[in-house]
Amino acid sequence: MKRKLVSLAALATASALVLAGCSSNASESGGDGASTDGAGKTITLWLAGGDTPDELRDYLKTEFNKETGATLSIQQQDWGDLVTKLTTSLPDANNTPDVTEMGNTQSPTFTNVGAFLDISDMYDELGGDKLLQSFVDAGTVGDKNYTLPYYFGSRAVFTRSDVWEAAGVAQPTTLDEFNAGVAAVTAANPLNIPGFSGFYLGGQDWRNGISWIFANGGELATVKDGTWTSTLASANTQKGLAQLQQLYKTASNAPNDAKDSNQYIYLNDSDEIKDADGNVTSSTSLSAATIMAPTWAHWSIGTLGTDAEGKATRTWDDTKNAIFALPGNDGKPAPVFAGGSNIGISAKSKNPELAKTLMKIIFSEDYQNMLGKNGLGPANSDYTASLGDDQFAKALIESASNSKLTPAAPGWATVEGSLVMEEFFSKIKDSTDLKALATEYDEKLTPMLNGK
Repeated sequence: MKRKLVSLAALATASALVLAGCSSNASESGGDGASTDGAGKTITLWLAGGDTPDELRDYLKTEFNKETGATLSIQQQDWGDLVTKLTTSLPDANNTPDVTEMGNTQSPTFTNVGAFLDISDMYDELGGDKLLQSFVDAGTVGDKNYTLPYYFGSRAVFTRSDVWEAAGVAQPTTLDEFNAGVAAVTAANPLNIPGFSGFYLGGQDWRNGISWIFANGGELATVKDGTWTSTLASANTQKGLAQLQQLYKTASNAPNDAKDSNQYIYLNDSDEIKDADGNVTSSTSLSAATIMAPTWAHWSIGTLGTDAEGKATRTWDDTKNAIFALPGNDGKPAPVFAGGSNIGISAKSKNPELAKTLMKIIFSEDYQNMLGKNGLGPANSDYTASLGDDQFAKALIESASNSKLTPAAPGWATVEGSLVMEEFFSKIKDSTDLKALATEYDEKLTPMLNGK
């Protein structure tokens, strides 16, 4: 999921506004119980950003009309203000989308306050245990399903394999080998590049950094009897943080304020940094041998060229570039942060049965395969073959097989909006007492996780 942060004010009020507008009765009854005889009716689907191609949108409109006689209106919402719009629209039966996409980490903020229809009775029909479990968990409250995975992405390791080879370091097969390997590549710096990073890991890049926490058996938070507790100071999480600290000190020269944002540009021989309006603010050159990024980043890595319209393109070069899942120490891929989206039916929809029909189309074999053919990981594992069998598809499937989501806590969206994780991670490299630092931030995070 390509997700941007929203304002803290919007996040802080999300739960209160949705809770006020979405009663438990609405969640259970599904609105007015309209039938799928939809002649003359229109339902609305919100899609976030431009990830869903026009071909798929047209398919949904056509198939929905064929099956119901009703019209499907698809409205695209920007990621940047999606939470704000959901907060104000979901409680309003006259303005709510009937079905909406949302980021997988945004789902708990709304599912925990009854904003979505209980679709547990459709779970098996829509894919059941073939659906990506971590995304299913993000849309579950108790034993009930409110949102389900729409598509998945995952993070992989991208390298300049030519630089690794020049440094005399082989591609790693375990996490310990990876940690040692990127440090060795940094020390060798075979091309004598100033400020070179064997592994470019931004000081505030917690989305990639949490892989080391998970790989060592740690968690960001745990829940007991409905109460969430931040666990940065726990023993296994501390093991992961200690490894991260070593990586920051021995392998990465990325700025301490660098976040998870376009780090792939540092693998290219030349590239550009642009502002929010697309204006070039500075240029870059090769300065890293390794990064972690969503697998779709391969479109932005490689030899620079232009298309027929004169737009810049990148062509992947197998003689210089490589991609693989971050390895763990247990023979499996290391757990990485799972990207992607969930989808659900508004509890205030006036046409819940029509909305359910749309969900059936979205989770159908045809549409799931269309997602895969367009590079979006299908929600149902039966259809992942549609992604193809090239190295990018293989890395996506392998890394996603052991991926994890952030805690499904009611206040997680507020945590992200506050940038407290960025703040914590920026202090890891220079910390002289990681346990004390973690304890300090556990005290900040625990009330936030519980929406306080």
